[in-house]
Amino acid sequence: MIDKTLASAAQALADVPDGATVLVGGFGGAGMPDVLIEALIAQGARELTLVSNNAGSGETGLAALLKAGRVRKIICSFPRQADSHHFDRLYRSGQLELELVPQGNLAERIRAAGAGIAGFYTPTGYGTELARGKETRRIDGRDCVLEMPLHADFALIKALRGDRWGNLVYRKAARNFGPVMAMAARCTVAQVDALVPLGDLDPEHIVTPGIFVHRVVAVGDTTARPAPSAS
Repeated sequence: MIDKTLASAAQALADVPDGATVLVGGFGGAGMPDVLIEALIAQGARELTLVSNNAGSGETGLAALLKAGRVRKIICSFPRQADSHHFDRLYRSGQLELELVPQGNLAERIRAAGAGIAGFYTPTGYGTELARGKETRRIDGRDCVLEMPLHADFALIKALRGDRWGNLVYRKAARNFGPVMAMAARCTVAQVDALVPLGDLDPEHIVTPGIFVHRVVAVGDTTARPAPSAS
């Protein structure tokens, strides 16, 4: 019987090693896997390379992970906002390396990793500091930059509902980076608000098929019904 559910976020992240590359879903607070991030902080892995849309804000989520001193490098498109003081402090003091990536390029680099694409050319970033040291090419009259896929050891994502096979559905904008990140990592861990029995999810509504998900942790208040004992 296939059952990818685990009892806790701590159990799901127990084997994250020092130096791992970790994709973290979310667009601001929408879709951020806060329970998994807290478990990663408690787990203690260090020297992480973090890939996310932003660098966190305030004192929770990604900001708390940075504050704990667990991140060596962050790859993101929007590192600073009014209360991103932990990122600002670490970056200015030289304790944190930043790779700034335009948002569309970030999403496509992650998608390319999951789709098995070796690289792609894009006009975004050409002629700027973001293209420094990268291969360029003129295609159909437009100057383009070669961008490489972003593979990861782990992906931490959040979904609304999931089943024991790892099939996932999302809530509105909380979908954001989750589906492409799930495809780009060797191990995808999903926190779900509710764990439902097989068959409860309409196949036409499943956004991330279970083949891309390796571990599922139910973290919401909803008490899930027992899953069937057979496939």
